Amino acid sequence: MSQASAPRPQYQPQREPSKVAVGFVVCAAILLMLGGFFHAITGMTALAGEEVLVVTRNYVFEMSATTWGWIHILAGALMVVSALALFSAKVWARTVGVIVAMVSLVANFAWLPYYPVASVVIIVIDVIVIWSLTVHGSDILEV
Repeated sequence: MSQASAPRPQYQPQREPSKVAVGFVVCAAILLMLGGFFHAITGMTALAGEEVLVVTRNYVFEMSATTWGWIHILAGALMVVSALALFSAKVWARTVGVIVAMVSLVANFAWLPYYPVASVVIIVIDVIVIWSLTVHGSDILEV
């Protein structure tokens, strides 16, 4: 008996990633790395002493400057590692980048009364990174 051959499915060639989207992801990785360096500088400033910080009273997230310094240094290191992972074009790196940027955003919101200018700069960078990775990150191909 002859078997009727089933039609073979037509496979579409994989589309090329948008160059604009890839550019946004690379920009997000660079901004994530820049934000990590800003975190490290802010952390070192906090470790230097409280005389360089705006001291507030009765703040909900009141911690010592040393504690805040180590939080910022750790967040900065995570941001730099996440940015390096984004350069590897892995899909998981996009998720990690968004999570790290969200944690950084929350930490800087809590840090806002102590060092307002640096906090606002890092918050803006975090928002741009989150937007870039969520809107344009799907064009990263798993290598």
